[in-house]
Amino acid sequence: MIIDCHGHYTTAPKALEDWRNRQIAGIKDPAVMPRAADLNISDDELRESITSNQLRLMKERGSDLTLFSPRASFMAHHIGDLAVSSTWAAICNELCYRVSTLFPDHFVPVAMLPQSPGVDPRTCIAELEKCVQQYGAVGINLNPDPSGGHWKEPPLTDRHWYPIYEKMVEYDLPAMIHVSTSCNACFHTTGAHYLNADTTAFMQCVQGDLFKDFPTLKFLIPHGGGAVPYPWGRFRGLAQELKKPLLTEHVLNNIFFDTCVYHQPGIDLLNTVIPVKNVLFASEMIGAVRGIDPETGHYYDDTKRYIEASTRLSAADKQLIYEGNTRRVFGRLDVRLKARGG
Repeated sequence: MIIDCHGHYTTAPKALEDWRNRQIAGIKDPAVMPRAADLNISDDELRESITSNQLRLMKERGSDLTLFSPRASFMAHHIGDLAVSSTWAAICNELCYRVSTLFPDHFVPVAMLPQSPGVDPRTCIAELEKCVQQYGAVGINLNPDPSGGHWKEPPLTDRHWYPIYEKMVEYDLPAMIHVSTSCNACFHTTGAHYLNADTTAFMQCVQGDLFKDFPTLKFLIPHGGGAVPYPWGRFRGLAQELKKPLLTEHVLNNIFFDTCVYHQPGIDLLNTVIPVKNVLFASEMIGAVRGIDPETGHYYDDTKRYIEASTRLSAADKQLIYEGNTRRVFGRLDVRLKARGG
């Protein structure tokens, strides 16, 4: 089985975006604030949005299952207050759940949280529990910067975040550390803010001792870890200066990376520097980079091609990246697949 651990519902029917625009307008003018019940998207509309897009490409490219969460750039936790974020998260999570019920062999839900700048993370617990207990979510997306590029929250190692981590450990949920839209003009959302956040999250974990308090906590850092694999010696040296254990002991039992780097040298570097056990297959297809690479004639986000072309990876390595590692990191997914005979 080839499992894509990083999928977002980027092709949701336009009615979702229209509703969101009305919600944003309603922040200034409560008279036009829509109700959740005002959004009507039929099952047929959901089927069309998936079969013509994600599912079509999955079949063409040879992947079997996608872990599916709301569109990352649409989370936009910096917009509005907790009430706005809570309603928006609930709507987006329900849509991903509905997709998983319409295509149970191909999509499994991952939840976004109703985060809001400066708000206690405990306010996210109810939505998290609902998504696990009612929707069968196998993971969450955790935004380390709900301020949208201004980094007003404490580091991920701070006790501020512990209520979320306690629930993650209780439910055996990994978190993809994924920011949302940047509202800071200095940082392009997908080209800078995302990759900055990936690198920042990793360094925060190097600086702290979070995994002493939560030895079974699991973080998935997307986009190949941002800058992490390239200056790996810098991180090793900084950990040494901070009197931390070797990175293999300090963070690599708890931190994992996906394959969304979109070129062969990047995949080769990732799998040279990072142990195979820490790499999970992903494409984030129909995401930030949707074009065709003129050097190869193939889509940048057709990441399976890079794994297949790797001369560094054995067949056993590739199977770990495609399936084994993801089932180990996403424990609830493994239970779910075993229950259906997989």
